[in-house]
Amino acid sequence: MPGPMAEGDGAFLEAFDAGDRTTLGPLRFATVVGRFYEDLAQRLEAGARAGFELAGVPLSQVEHHSVPGAFELPFAAKVLAESGEIDGVACLGVVIRGETAHFDFVCGESARGIQDVQLSTGVPCAFGVITCDTMDQALARAGGDKRDQGRNAALTVARMAVLKRRGS
Repeated sequence: MPGPMAEGDGAFLEAFDAGDRTTLGPLRFATVVGRFYEDLAQRLEAGARAGFELAGVPLSQVEHHSVPGAFELPFAAKVLAESGEIDGVACLGVVIRGETAHFDFVCGESARGIQDVQLSTGVPCAFGVITCDTMDQALARAGGDKRDQGRNAALTVARMAVLKRRGS
């Protein structure tokens, strides 16, 4: 069982003890990824799988879904959260700034929508959307180091699911 990881190890600073793992074991999670940048989507999904494994969630308890882009993430999260079958949703995607205001609308609305879903349904939803200026920045945040948005989103949604169970 992996223990806490230090920042120098390149990992998000979130550790799950035996009690957390017992709580997470029977829960069901989902990832939803915007596929506008397919290669980055695959990296984010791989990171999320690694994050759920680090938290002690069996991968058989994680569903994977895709949508066209980040703007569609809140609707997918809402459908999954309202199904009554999912205990947390990791929302993943990439939005790279272009030459128009489109970036601002997509980023703001996907963040607001994901937050609205978790607050209205009580199902934790993590914002694992990379919002950046360049492809190089996106690549640096889509796999492998402490800024791995996929892994961090999975760890975040797992932590929030534990918090929800402890609070009820």
